[in-house]
Amino acid sequence: MAGFRNKGFGPTRRAALTLIGAGAFAAGGTTLARAAASGDDEVLTEAKVLRDPDVPVAGNPEGNISIIEWSDYNCPYCRKLEPELRQVVQDDGKVRLVLKDWPILGPVSVTAARIALAAKFQDRYHQAHDAMMGVSSPLTESRISELLASVGVDMDRLKSDLAAHGKDIDAILKRNNDQAEAFGFRGTPSFIVGKYRVPGVLSMNEFEQVIADARKAKMN
Repeated sequence: MAGFRNKGFGPTRRAALTLIGAGAFAAGGTTLARAAASGDDEVLTEAKVLRDPDVPVAGNPEGNISIIEWSDYNCPYCRKLEPELRQVVQDDGKVRLVLKDWPILGPVSVTAARIALAAKFQDRYHQAHDAMMGVSSPLTESRISELLASVGVDMDRLKSDLAAHGKDIDAILKRNNDQAEAFGFRGTPSFIVGKYRVPGVLSMNEFEQVIADARKAKMN
């Protein structure tokens, strides 16, 4: 299950995995799809999906396989999955976890994503991310402020960084959205594991198996 924008999209397991076409991640090569709003810009190149320098990375930055996660801070399935996914990444030791904020569940989700990315300018993105993912109730703007202050985010600086970097933050969120839509994702959480498209939630064992499959596919 996932935090869906569209109703009627059922649970996803390994049987629903699809291997991305070879051209999608060819460096500088043909893309799988284009986002209409981006004109002629290619949105699914390896550089833009896996190596966007403005998108935070957890796990091992030098890892030999990447998991790209599109998530929303108000998505209960993202929150439930978070500790299990982090455990898989930690246990493996060679996974880059690329964190794509994709706020699709309303205005507060957009606020949360913008604030998390603004916290990056004081090296507090991961603290902000973990704090907002670690609650069980829906976020509000006042609750977001409480959570971030509790993990050492300088709220005055956050406001100034939001004002100074707002356009850049919105551009990141637009890239994340364009990529998610081009991949055909319909809700959060959604993933790319290596070259596998994973539009839904997996268990820890299933994630471990997909990572192993992705490493084999990378070698072929």
